[in-house]
Amino acid sequence: MPRKSRADYFKKRRENLKHFNVVLPKELVESIEKRLYELGKTKTAWLIEKIDEELKK
Repeated sequence: MPRKSRADYFKKRRENLKHFNVVLPKELVESIEKRLYELGKTKTAWLIEKIDEELKK
């Protein structure tokens, strides 16, 4: 991928996406990762679902 194309890609990506980072206890993260694996969900999909639930309250 040419440099300009890559730069344009990430510029457009940043227009629509934003990082959301938190630090959690390792055991908690491992537990939720295990549960999400069992459910066949990604962390992103699960978090979006939970945020939607919270915002609908």
